[in-house]
Amino acid sequence: MTIPFRSDLALIGGEWRAAAGGATLPVEDPSSGATVGTIARSSAADVDAAVGAARAAGDGAWGRLAGFERGRLLAALGRRVLERAEELAALETLDVGKPSSQARADALALARYLEFYGGAADKLHGATIPYLGDYTIYTLREPHGVTAHIIPWNYPMQIIGRSVGAALAAGNAVVIKPAEEASLTTLAFARLALEAGLPAGAVNVVPGLGEEAGAALAAHPGVNHVSFTGSVEVGIAVQSAAARHVAPVTLELGGKSPQLVFDDADLEAALPVLVRAGLQNAGQTCSASSRLLLQRGIYARTVEALAARYRQLRAGPAARDLDLGPLISAAQRRRIEAMVAAGRAAGVAELARGEVVADAPAGGHYLAPLLLGPVAPGDPLAQEEIFGPVQVVLPFDTEEEAVALANGTRYGLVAGVWTRDAGRQHRLARRLRAGQVFLNDYGAAGGVELPFGGVGWSGHGREKGMEALYGFTTLKTVAARHR
Repeated sequence: MTIPFRSDLALIGGEWRAAAGGATLPVEDPSSGATVGTIARSSAADVDAAVGAARAAGDGAWGRLAGFERGRLLAALGRRVLERAEELAALETLDVGKPSSQARADALALARYLEFYGGAADKLHGATIPYLGDYTIYTLREPHGVTAHIIPWNYPMQIIGRSVGAALAAGNAVVIKPAEEASLTTLAFARLALEAGLPAGAVNVVPGLGEEAGAALAAHPGVNHVSFTGSVEVGIAVQSAAARHVAPVTLELGGKSPQLVFDDADLEAALPVLVRAGLQNAGQTCSASSRLLLQRGIYARTVEALAARYRQLRAGPAARDLDLGPLISAAQRRRIEAMVAAGRAAGVAELARGEVVADAPAGGHYLAPLLLGPVAPGDPLAQEEIFGPVQVVLPFDTEEEAVALANGTRYGLVAGVWTRDAGRQHRLARRLRAGQVFLNDYGAAGGVELPFGGVGWSGHGREKGMEALYGFTTLKTVAARHR
């Protein structure tokens, strides 16, 4: 595929420009390993210009718009995303290696986020507060000002929708730093934003390396709020940098999310979800259910049924639209292979393996999906985020043991519970340490409206739904005394 626009430019103040010094980075197709284009390698100077452009937009044309006017522009942007969904999906397939049907679903989700936040832009209400008789007290929700968005490579369009969409709806002007591995759909989104009529500077994009452009953006004193999705290690660095100018940070970090399957579960309903929730996007998903906790009474037959499904899974080029595409990079594949090898050396058994199709390009970053177990609770395979097409199984006997296993990592993003016992469902919903708990399901079809985020090492703050919109505002209290 030929990239249908110049991808080696940054968007700053409504103008497309080369990075300072003209430096670029290669764009790699993970399905083949081939270089297919370049992106700008933005510098601290480019970031500074982008923050300045965002500040000017917030103080000017963008900041003067009423909520309903912002909403109309976001709705218009959403319509353009729908009209160009196939083009966006093709870019994501090329850039990320995502199977085409999954890439198309991400483009539609981006449009849905823009529709949702466009409709909510004029519904950010304050409140009146009863107080002493000679006072009138009310609150106002106001934008932070300039918000920074550091976007990961695994779901660029979806995270732009839930992060940038909410920030714009609240009246902020944004600076986006896409992942160096996956910038194409972010650049395409920015072009559509200009087409839709968003004022110059409302949306700015500075592609580049995380340690250069990303670090400069997180540390910039002109940024009033930072939204970061990515690894724990980088999240800590981002939060530390933002703390130097006392900017609030939303962190959506890693996960080691469990699904708890009890003896009374509806296995026919559970099995396809157990597999799909762990392997979507080749397992490169923060909320992937990489741990399957199976009660002893159904352990053997559930493992047998899972293994049968695994053996039918195929990984291959993204354009083939198989069960899995490639991993994002060779480095990612090597990291996962090393984790698996260490587990195997410690005695963890391979229960089942899918296949990489025979005609997959030799330069692509493919890894066959793996089911491993049983795994000891303290094994790194049960504790650390693998971020690849690997699921591990752990047996348990009692509800107490299941809760202890589920809560037994430093993460707390998502959990799933499979049981017909209504009392157990709601007991566990309260006891599980996670930002989202799904009962007899996992993921709820994405759910644009559903607040999402973690606890512990999975981060803090919430994206999606109205909670995200509130997070991109600051609350002001006004007290008027009657004299």
